Amino acid sequence: MISYTELKKGMIIIWNNEPYEIVDVEFMRMQQRKATVTTRMKQLKTGKVVDRTWQASDHIEEAEYSRKEFTFLYANRGEYWFQEPGNPKTRFSLSETLIGDAGKYLKANTPVNILTISDEPIKITLPVKMDLMVTEAPPALKGNTAQGGDKLVTVEGGAKVTVPLFINEGDVIKVNTETNTYVERISTSKNI
Repeated sequence: MISYTELKKGMIIIWNNEPYEIVDVEFMRMQQRKATVTTRMKQLKTGKVVDRTWQASDHIEEAEYSRKEFTFLYANRGEYWFQEPGNPKTRFSLSETLIGDAGKYLKANTPVNILTISDEPIKITLPVKMDLMVTEAPPALKGNTAQGGDKLVTVEGGAKVTVPLFINEGDVIKVNTETNTYVERISTSKNI
């Protein structure tokens, strides 16, 4: 058990027999009242976000978990296949519901971290920035671009990203997978 004052952002706890990740923590002390800690927590199995206020009398259980690196191999019929790096005998699959939005960024040989609690996979974490090829891009339209223009493109895997007008189909761009935002162009389709 841990104290309510030990709660920190990124910590994983068990509350109501479910794993939660602390997303935000705020310590509050009001005059003539006991101190409290207000947290915003994300339920790791369903993704639901909950606000909770903790007091000194609350019992908080820290989760025992492990993070391990795996390599994504391929996706087939709603199943995503992984293996330990360099060990093809350890192949296993995870369902599309567990992978969630991360599946839109996965491509072969992508290293990922999988969080497990009691040998049950709970959450997949992608690299923060990934290089992805643009598979669909509308042509740039001429017009008022004094403030810069942007358009919506599709990258390999199916994610849709807002990019500047100069990005074309076949370009390789760097995408922030946490915020789904364009970072930079790596290479153009003319260089390929």
